[in-house]
Amino acid sequence: MSKKYFGTDGIRGAINSKNINGDMFFKFGLASGTYFKSQKKKKQTAIIAKDTRLSGYTLEPALVSGLTSAGMHVYTLGPLPTNGLAMLTKDMKANMGIMITASHNPHYDNGLKLFGPDGMKLSDKIEKKIENLIDKKIDKNLSRPEKLGRVKRLESGTKDYIKILKKNFTKDFNLRGLRIVIDCANGAGYKAGPELLKSLGAKVIAIGINPNGLNINKNCGSTFPNNIKNAVKRYKAHLGISLDGDADRIIMCDEMSNIIDGDQIIAALATRWKNKKMLKGGVVGTLMSNYGLEKFLNYKEIKFIRANVGDRYVKEKMQKYNFNLGGEQSGHIILGKFATTGDGLLVALEVLFAIRKGRKASEFFNKFKKIPQILKNINVKEKSIINKSEVKKSIKIAEKLMRGHGRILVRKSGTESKIRVMGESENKKLLNKCINIISKKIK
Repeated sequence: MSKKYFGTDGIRGAINSKNINGDMFFKFGLASGTYFKSQKKKKQTAIIAKDTRLSGYTLEPALVSGLTSAGMHVYTLGPLPTNGLAMLTKDMKANMGIMITASHNPHYDNGLKLFGPDGMKLSDKIEKKIENLIDKKIDKNLSRPEKLGRVKRLESGTKDYIKILKKNFTKDFNLRGLRIVIDCANGAGYKAGPELLKSLGAKVIAIGINPNGLNINKNCGSTFPNNIKNAVKRYKAHLGISLDGDADRIIMCDEMSNIIDGDQIIAALATRWKNKKMLKGGVVGTLMSNYGLEKFLNYKEIKFIRANVGDRYVKEKMQKYNFNLGGEQSGHIILGKFATTGDGLLVALEVLFAIRKGRKASEFFNKFKKIPQILKNINVKEKSIINKSEVKKSIKIAEKLMRGHGRILVRKSGTESKIRVMGESENKKLLNKCINIISKKIK
């Protein structure tokens, strides 16, 4: 289904560009508010959270204006992890929730993620309906003056989110005696992350907790895991946790300073959940999941299904097959027993719960050997370059060379102006050759 505004994970782009500006965010608010208005509810409510980007101050008022013009009463929560927004949307029985974020992207990007009243990300079908409303004449969706919404700031968002997280575990669960490093990427989790861990008794070494509007994801967070690696080594910590800008991703580090990606976390949790008879059905990964993970799960007789890239598509597959665990190599991991979308802090708690009685993180995570993988992200002006004949030809050549030795995947990024070229093979020389064949044709 071709969409005009929505990508893999909401709407995203450079601030003050074609779609990411005050004018468009008014339209997004008006259209989404119009779609989610319910005749059965006396009070129409929407809640908004955001990460720490400077541009949030520009976009939030425009979004609020659109929502109130549609007749929605709006609660603003300030900086909060994406799944905190999802959880509170459901908990507060709101019509909808909107997270203003560009996730792991640099500060000069921004965007939004939309959630329905069930705390779920929207389907392609619903996103398309909202797009149709965006492109309609504005005055058709505007409320009468007496039906306009009101706005209220809620200061309890972080506290309420932490409460919900802790309810998923036993009352006696604590982290006393554990030293934990957490890198909050100067993003949405900069308050909730350290507060959560401290409330459970951990000794916390927090980095990436001084947002200035411009330093979100800058040389920190899940895309720079060496930060926690070095800090774990320096402070002799038991575990390192690295979040991204909206805290829906997690990359970890064990006490030996080994970086643990999403695939490795999934393997460990799948094993634990199967042993505890908590695993339902199997595991959903993505086209980018390491083949080593697939081989490991097959060996453990755990079903494995691949979805398109994006935790929304992972969740859709989980629902379709009634699985309760899924995620991405990048660290988007959905614990279907507890959440509707990726949540770095929730995943961290689940891991910490497993190792709380003196078990070493290195033992918990040491599950499978990764197949050598190369991922090349190529900046492009137009992502349609992937459809050019010379690019298609180079992909066919590489696939032919790789046949029987590994796999090649070339796709458009759903969140950035990039083409992602990924390959996996034990034959590193062949792998590099195939990646280069394709990369040279994408300019």
